[in-house]
Amino acid sequence: MSTVLETDEHKDLRAAVSALGRRYGRAYLAKVVAEGGHPDELWSEAAKLGYLGVNLPEEYGGGGGGIAELSIVLEELGAAGCPLLMMVVSPAICGTVIARFGTPEQKRTWLPGLADGSRTMAFGITEPDAGSNSHRITTTARRDGSDWLLTGRKVFISGVDIADATLIVGRAEDARTGRLKPCLFIVPRDTEGFGRRVIDMELHSAEKQFELTLDDVRLPAEALVGDEDAGLLQLFAGLNPERIMTAAFAIGMGRYALSTAIAYARERTVWKEPIGAHQAVAHPLAQAHIDLELARLMMQKAALLYDAGDDVGAGEAANMAKYAAAEACVKAVDQSVHTLGGNGLTGEFGLASLITASRVARIAPVSREMILNYVSHQTLGLPKSY
Repeated sequence: MSTVLETDEHKDLRAAVSALGRRYGRAYLAKVVAEGGHPDELWSEAAKLGYLGVNLPEEYGGGGGGIAELSIVLEELGAAGCPLLMMVVSPAICGTVIARFGTPEQKRTWLPGLADGSRTMAFGITEPDAGSNSHRITTTARRDGSDWLLTGRKVFISGVDIADATLIVGRAEDARTGRLKPCLFIVPRDTEGFGRRVIDMELHSAEKQFELTLDDVRLPAEALVGDEDAGLLQLFAGLNPERIMTAAFAIGMGRYALSTAIAYARERTVWKEPIGAHQAVAHPLAQAHIDLELARLMMQKAALLYDAGDDVGAGEAANMAKYAAAEACVKAVDQSVHTLGGNGLTGEFGLASLITASRVARIAPVSREMILNYVSHQTLGLPKSY
């Protein structure tokens, strides 16, 4: 699935990450999940090779690239059956926000560890009563002398148990208007008043989901990331990479499922010819491949715009890429399972679990309906209903 739109360096990166992914594969990740562990070996090796921090500044130990390069890493690991979900959160969201808006001390403290994989950071935005409406976020930050006090709840936060800290989205009062505005805070894992509870999920993943409680969590002034008056800009600087990386995650998963189905369709013979010779089997797989390729094109466009500093253009493209990739992934997984028939539901082939996993991309980090709202209002100029 190489493309002329990529540089030779990008193609080399793809090939190298693909080789790493194949050495681990789906069996490795399935074993890790079954044992309740984390993919530490793969994470460490990917970090040592410079893949996890490829988007972070060179002066802090990163690769000096962008989201274009990081999305290649995640897509290829996914295509090999062993994606690393924390890549979406730690280097892509948190690393990007700190690199762009963090203080010199925050950069020195966090970026080298995020770049070499020795430290990870989770991201806390979703709340029980806010859903997709970030204006209803109720986690509030108030000043207490030079400190901040943070109070609120978050849900569906990935990997908090293994993350050294969580980048929490709260709201603070604007001294000029009295209105609440978004602010970002770094909250170390063992901070007093910062509690977590595992959410029981039907989705089986190495990364657990958590509900967080923040009960008057006291933070020093330096826990605030960037300018407290630029919170919205800083927030979206993290959300666009999140959407691009979610697209990469979904495309990789779709490619893995499709490659499994294609190999099966070439070999499985029920009558005289392999089942892949029959158009009823071949055409849906071809269509799934086309849809994944189209989604990747939009993902590449979004990454290109984001890395070029066009936040507005990247916002539109990143939402479209995430939408297209999620739809393509769900269809590819469904068709792949169907191609294998009963075998598609067995543990031997490892596709059935992807039915649930692929569905996540339609919901998180933002639902497809909210993306359609975004395009309706921002791109088409249609009025809002809310």
